[in-house]
Parts: sequence; structure tokens; C-alpha cells
Amino acid sequence: MSAGQPLELAPLFGDYPLDRAFDEMREPGGEVRAQYRALAETLASLPPDELARRKQSVDLAFLTQGITFTVYGREEGTERIFPYDLLPRLITAQEWERIERGLTQRITALNLFLRDVYSDAKILADHVVPRELVYSCRHYRRQMRGLQVPRNVYVAVVGTDLLRMNNGEFVVLEDNLRVPSGVSYMLTNRRILKRTFPQLFASYGVRPIEHYPQLLLATLRSLAPEGRPEPNIVLLTPGVFNSAYFEHTYLARQMGIDLVEGRDLLTHDNIVYMRTTDGLKRVDVIYRRVDDDFSDPLIFRGDSALGCAGLFNAYRAGNVTVANAFGTGLADDKAVYAYVPQMIRYYLDEDAILPNVETFLLSDDTQRAHVLANLDKLVVKAVGESGGYGMLIGPRSTRSQREEFARQIEANPRNYIAQPTLDFSRAPCLIDDRLEPRHVDLRPYILFGDKVNIVPGGLTRVALEKGSLVVNSSQGGGSKDTWVLQS
Repeated sequence: MSAGQPLELAPLFGDYPLDRAFDEMREPGGEVRAQYRALAETLASLPPDELARRKQSVDLAFLTQGITFTVYGREEGTERIFPYDLLPRLITAQEWERIERGLTQRITALNLFLRDVYSDAKILADHVVPRELVYSCRHYRRQMRGLQVPRNVYVAVVGTDLLRMNNGEFVVLEDNLRVPSGVSYMLTNRRILKRTFPQLFASYGVRPIEHYPQLLLATLRSLAPEGRPEPNIVLLTPGVFNSAYFEHTYLARQMGIDLVEGRDLLTHDNIVYMRTTDGLKRVDVIYRRVDDDFSDPLIFRGDSALGCAGLFNAYRAGNVTVANAFGTGLADDKAVYAYVPQMIRYYLDEDAILPNVETFLLSDDTQRAHVLANLDKLVVKAVGESGGYGMLIGPRSTRSQREEFARQIEANPRNYIAQPTLDFSRAPCLIDDRLEPRHVDLRPYILFGDKVNIVPGGLTRVALEKGSLVVNSSQGGGSKDTWVLQS
């Protein structure tokens, strides 16, 4: 098919409506975007039942490899195959270059902010970020004040959520700095989709992501305590009932490190050890997938059975590195997020390459009054929640839901922010036997050790339910492979 010849999209594409939202595959007039043309041609040329056959093959691969996640509170069971869409999301080299620069800038500023806040707090003294906003954050850890963090790296792993707006530009929805998840699905989606569309994948010249586990391992190794040239690195998991347990086992296996639970660790003389069949073995670096609150019952929650008693004192003594550092949840707070562009200007003397979404802080009387008067038009989020929980989507809410959120906001305004209901981009998804558009976001993964590393791509999350704006897997969302093109 020649470059200028129109594609025959029916019947596979069927009724594929275009609206105000940016469509990843199609121009506003309906033409297929240049980067999607080869994909569209491939789909149009397949026999009617071929896509269904390939999807069944991928379903089986996910099942046999145990690529699952856990959903709590569902009667039909907790363990599920991770929902996915068979079609890749394509990002051009030019688009990725800007994303990469913006994310590098952002993680650099966030690390400087955390270092500053837990030491001299100059940004607070200069009234760039309100002091009360920081000290009222439930993830602020006073125990971190004055503590020397290895290499001054507070955040070694970040998953930042991006949206593409109707002008085609990407904006940052939120930063996930505590225990960002989903990277295993990025990796497994890629491995399986390469087998599903091998010729198409090869023809596109997709940039590789398979080296992420080794980049993560190198990042963790670079943060090891002084004098430990061959550090013992472990991944600390809450255990088999955690929603991301598949990811924990997957990453530990890919990196060739031990997967441990709190009960596998102990401390003695401010050194952390791991119990093994050969006796105790010193631990130098912990990639933790356990929140601060549950990491050390002597310092944080005394009722936690998930952490290791004495871990924080060993960390404070410089005998073990914990990534991400304790207290990084401060910069994860959705109200603190609103000040990241100011942080970038303050620390780097630059404008933010990737802008924030407009955000209303409900601790401000004027902004709170505006939000309460417009709950039916806005999205309200609890500042410390994730996974799509603690959220009101105004245009899709009931009057009783809005009234309940209004009561919660009035009772604790610091706990909430509000944002406009965003018309973010949509991408084609295989729904039954035809393509339909669904809203998507993008979560690239940024590593920060002795340098910043970002694998080209990320987890494209999909709101698989028609009309939904919620991409979280716990709320009915799924994922796509993300292909960043070489040119």
C-alpha cells in the first residue's frame, strides 16, 4: 500500500468515534497518524479471526507465567491476570526526547527538595513552599532531619504519571516516589508483544527496555555504603498477599537478588542481616517495597509485622542503604506536587519542561470555596491515596457522593486537592473484535543513582471500561506495551 493511499479501516475499526480528546492513532480529520500507519496496515490485512487467536495466545502466556495482580474486596477472588490490550501505543523519538529531558529535570529537583527540607529547609525559609504544607504532611518524617543519605539520593526509583492533552503535549499528573509499581508489567508486556507481532516490531525499530532490571541493579549497587564493593542487595516485600507481589518476585529474579520479608531480616549492632540456610549474611542495600509506616516497628508503626526492628537505626548509622529513602512520601503528597514547578525554578533556575496539571489546594479558603461550588465539574483526590482510591470524578458522580465529599473536605481540607476533569488522550484498543478508543496515561520509570537513567517507554495504562477516566488496575484499568521509535 503506497504512502498516500487511504487505508480501508472498516470493518475492523468500525465505528471509531473521534472527539475533543487527542487520539494517539488518528488525526482530527480521521487520517491515520504517520507513526501508526504500519500498525493500521498490519491490522487491516489480518484475517478476521487472527487477532482473536493471538489474544488467546497472549492470555495463555499471562496465565502460565503467573502475570497477575491482586484486587481486594472482590467476591470473585483476589488473584487475576493483569488486564492488558494487545495493541501497542507508539511514541515518536521527538516526543520521547522532551519527555526524557522533563523527567530528568523533575527527579533532580525532587531530590534537591527532599535533601533541603530534611536539612537546612531553605526553600521553606524563602517561602517558596509553605512550611505548614510540609510539616502537616503525614509522610514527612522528622526522624530524617539532619540524616546523611547515601550519595544524597533520596529517590532512586520514580514512576511519574503523564497525560497527553488535546494539544498533543504531555503534562505531569502525579509523581510516585514511595514504592512505585508496574514496571514488571511494562517488561512482560514487551516480551509477549514482541512474540505476538514479531515482523511489525522489527520493522518499527522500537527502542529496547529489557535492560531495566540491570539498570535498577546498577543503581542500587551505586548507593551501597562505603567500603562494601560487592554489596549484598535484597528486595523487601510485604509478602504474597501484596497486590504487587508478582512484580517483587519478578524483579528479584531478573536482578539475581534475594526476595525477603521482614521476618527474614534481623539487626545486630546496627547492622542488618538476612537469615539463610548457611547462617546470617550481611545486607548492604534494601530495595524496599514496604511503606515507611511498616518498615520498622521500633520507629514507625509498632504493630507492623512486615518490617525489621532496628532497620532505621542501622540506616541512620550508615550501615545499610534503603531505597527509596524514608520520608520520600513527602514529595509524593498531591498538595506538595502543586509546587514542583516552583522547586524546579528554585533549585535549577529553569522552567518546568513538563508542566503540572492545574491544582486547587483546599487548605486555601478561596480555592476551597471555588471547589465546593464546582464539585460536579472537578476531580477531587485525597493527597496520600493511590490506586484510584479516595477520589471523586465530579461529572460522573451522584449528588450524594458530592455531598459526602464536601463534608470530608470541610472536616479536613488539607487532605484533599482538586483538579479539572481532564480530556486526556485516547488510543485504539482491541475490544471484542474491533478497535475502540480508550483513555490512556503513561508511567515512565526513572532511576537515579550516580546518574539518571530512563528506559525508553513505560507502562501505558488504559481505562478499559468505555467512557472511564480511571486507568488504575484496581479500578478496572489495564495496560499496553509502549513503543518508543528510533526515529
